Amino acid sequence: MHDIKLIRENPEGLDKALARRHMAPVSAEILRIDELRRAVQTAMQEQQAKRNDLSRQVGELKRKGEKADAIMGEVAQLKQGLAENEEREKQLGTQLDSLLSSIPNRPADDVPDGKDENDNVEIRRFGTPRGLNAPLEHYDLGEKLGQMDFERAVKLSGARFTILSGQLAQLERAIGNFMLDLHTGEHGYTEVSPPLMVKDEMMYGTAQLPKFVDDQFRTTTGLWLIPTAEVPLTNLVHGEILEREKLPLRVTARTPCFRAEAGSAGRDTRGMLRQHQFYKVEMVSITAPEESKAEHERMTDCAETVLKKLEIPFRTVTLCTGDAGFASQKTYDIEAWLPGQNMFREISSCSNCGDFQARRMNTRCRAAGEKATSFVHTLNGSGVAIGRCLIAVMENYQNPDGSIAVPAVLRPYMNGLEKIEAVGK
Repeated sequence: MHDIKLIRENPEGLDKALARRHMAPVSAEILRIDELRRAVQTAMQEQQAKRNDLSRQVGELKRKGEKADAIMGEVAQLKQGLAENEEREKQLGTQLDSLLSSIPNRPADDVPDGKDENDNVEIRRFGTPRGLNAPLEHYDLGEKLGQMDFERAVKLSGARFTILSGQLAQLERAIGNFMLDLHTGEHGYTEVSPPLMVKDEMMYGTAQLPKFVDDQFRTTTGLWLIPTAEVPLTNLVHGEILEREKLPLRVTARTPCFRAEAGSAGRDTRGMLRQHQFYKVEMVSITAPEESKAEHERMTDCAETVLKKLEIPFRTVTLCTGDAGFASQKTYDIEAWLPGQNMFREISSCSNCGDFQARRMNTRCRAAGEKATSFVHTLNGSGVAIGRCLIAVMENYQNPDGSIAVPAVLRPYMNGLEKIEAVGK
């Protein structure tokens, strides 16, 4: 959500920021609605003051035994006019909130300008891809191992679902456990097991609603299946005033995530790269405003450490203005090397949202001994996507015979298993 006071003071600043996202100016329409609303509010204050004055006059006349019919008629008219203006003010407020909530976050000054993913800027790389001869993609590897079943998944649930079994299912679980142990044991995050269904206001707080309603799954009770643990983790502090001295708060969770993938028709239809249901380890930080830039770098390093320990080659890019997410002020994407596709693919996205989500959640912080509050800054990052990490492990650790070597850091989670082989071997 945007600060209406800031827009009043500098409407051109908002339009320039949105132009960097290739959007048309909106400040004139915002200010038009805002001015109408403020005019109605002023009229309501004047009506209420006059009504109070006339009500006092009625009281005085009645105490004197005099008639007050004319004044009482005027009071009734003011009451009706006040009710009409209250409804008008409510309508304008809803209209203004709807417009403000449809506008993405302003990109940070150091975010590169660009149109799409082709304009993202690479900032570093790690590792060198192995020289594999005709590497297979994960779905071919999984099916040959007899531990990745797409046909039965379609029978059970339809497209964009996968069934893992045996050692591949164990490997998926091992990856998640490894990530949680790393983030809680070495990176200072507190593990949380949150609800997987949330209310409207929680989805609104992290900006999944109303903009991305078609990308979500909703239950018959009106609750939403979480598209990412970012939603419940960030909203843990929804509506609260936090003690400045106790920030930053750092939490992590491994949860299933549910996405309709409404805007990805025809993309990554084979395999388990883009699913309706997948597992992810999420990191969320709640910071004081001046701490968020440093926390963003720290969070990204935490996600990169996962791939470094797994010895999977990756690169980190800064998303350009045309590719950054709706709530993001600045985003780093970490892209793992997938030999089967012969390309880097996103495996983690770490974003600093500034106070954009905090304004929607009305979450503030206050220093000890002070009355003034300020909106916190929120950050979120995949630490990392478990399914995509499984793909990266399978493709980077594949052997010529189709078996999969188990990375050294995962073997303790696999009961010492060093290699995944086809069922029956």
